[in-house]
Amino acid sequence: MGLKLSIWEQAARARADLRLGAVVVLVRGGAGVLAAGAETLPAERLDDLREAGPVDLAVTARRATTLKARAYDGDIARIAVDADYDLARIRATADPARDLSDPMKGPFHTRREGDAGLHRAAVRLAKQAQLLPAALVATLPSRKAAEAVAREHGLSLIDADALLAAEVNAIGMRPISAARVPMEVSERGRVHVFRPEDGSEEHYAIEIGAPDRAKPVLTRLHSACFTGDVLGSLKCDCGPQLRAAMKAMADEGAGVLLYLNQEGRGIGLANKMRAYSLQDQGFDTVEANHRLGFEDDERDFRIGGTILRRLGYRAVRLLTNNPRKVGMMGNAGLRVIERVPLQVGETPQNAHYLATKAAKSGHLL
Repeated sequence: MGLKLSIWEQAARARADLRLGAVVVLVRGGAGVLAAGAETLPAERLDDLREAGPVDLAVTARRATTLKARAYDGDIARIAVDADYDLARIRATADPARDLSDPMKGPFHTRREGDAGLHRAAVRLAKQAQLLPAALVATLPSRKAAEAVAREHGLSLIDADALLAAEVNAIGMRPISAARVPMEVSERGRVHVFRPEDGSEEHYAIEIGAPDRAKPVLTRLHSACFTGDVLGSLKCDCGPQLRAAMKAMADEGAGVLLYLNQEGRGIGLANKMRAYSLQDQGFDTVEANHRLGFEDDERDFRIGGTILRRLGYRAVRLLTNNPRKVGMMGNAGLRVIERVPLQVGETPQNAHYLATKAAKSGHLL
């Protein structure tokens, strides 16, 4: 029967479970674990994890550096959750917002023996759920034991190797709806809504004018920025870039704006506000992301390439200061004929932010 869930559907369910504070089961080869989000797990379920097997707090190497914990596994660290660790201490370890109020959390005992593959998958799922990239992981005796726990308690079960293999490919996009939307910059506007096959947030393509699909189209990949686009925040240049890009398309007579729901460079609005709080303490935007446990930029611009191809475009003139976007478009099967600079929106409040983007993220400003 075709009722079996795909790996993408299983992952979407697992992400929702983690956000709710539920436990999921991860398996790989003959091994299995229980995994939960460090920031969402209720206290009573922590006791259940301890009964199931030895518990680790898996964090990224970025966060481990801040904690001065040894990341023996390279990209992650497995911090042993000893018997005296309560939930408050665990969350203080995972959340850099508590670094000032609760500075003495170590020293930490980090594991170096055994395979960290399932811990890595748990952290990856937490990231995808836009939680703090920190997961509580209880190691079970075997895969068979893990599968039995999943059946007994109705928990989501995911094969970590299958999930990793699926992520290598760009996520499929399904066109859902489209309609004409007259806008201030152009009365000839059309909005297309695309839904990812992995169950994540929808993304939008806004056609301004009547772009000729046989020619390179003026295009902007714009990541959602609630604070800049909606509130007019002076901490970034996102709002001015959005409006300038739309005006450039209107002046030229045609263009495509891709509005991608990848808030905060892909970490989500809640984590973005955590990063802002760290910036108020003196860290720059990259340092703040690292203290949270994220990379400089967690976005996947292949999403934009997939949407453009679905709409019939094959070549673009890309409005961007970010060379990484040019490379990603090429990897997504689109020809970037020209990079069109978009240098607007500098304020006294975001001058340091823009300087950091140029120095650490390679933006051409």
